[in-house]
Amino acid sequence: MTIKHNQQIQHNHFRKDWQRRVRTHFDQPGRKSRRRNARLTKAVALAPRPVDKLKPIVRCPSIKYNRRVRAGRGFSLTELKEASIPRHLAPTIGISVDPRRRNLSTESLSLNVSRLKAYRERLILFPRRSGQHKGADSSKEEISKFDKEKATKHVHGVLPIKNVTREEAVGEVKRGEMPEGEEGAYRRLREARSEARLVGVREKRAKAKAEEAAATKK
Repeated sequence: MTIKHNQQIQHNHFRKDWQRRVRTHFDQPGRKSRRRNARLTKAVALAPRPVDKLKPIVRCPSIKYNRRVRAGRGFSLTELKEASIPRHLAPTIGISVDPRRRNLSTESLSLNVSRLKAYRERLILFPRRSGQHKGADSSKEEISKFDKEKATKHVHGVLPIKNVTREEAVGEVKRGEMPEGEEGAYRRLREARSEARLVGVREKRAKAKAEEAAATKK
């Protein structure tokens, strides 16, 4: 194909001002170390208070990932009510609240309620001002038993969420550990499937055989 004219390319701008208008990200390793140092500085400043708030355990969306669990946005009002924690008190003691969230299963409700109760048992609330003890604050005995050095080691882990692996969920059973009479389980499954698949054919065959036998008797 021959070029006929000047072949000018319309409405294109290839001479960009790279110094002012194009952003590069060559400083990612440095920013990573800066974020890490900022987290450590914040943890030391807030110690023994955790850096992150307590989040609920929720299932990942879609059938592909719903076997996994992750941290949600916040606890629902039903979960807070079951755990006897006022909704306005929860954000002040490190608990995330999501009033839009709904509990669609009893399993998730009981799991997050037990999570809230475990957190509440471990929580130690100091009075805001010395000598002014309120009802929600921890007792003087609990405050006296508090060890700051031990608590600072667990600043980042507020009841961490763990996923169960397939090996832990299913496990392996050796042949000698199986109960008696369960050795031919695979064969029995195949037989049950064939019986369910061929039930109509076998009934038809038995009926024809019975009719043939009745005809021969006559």
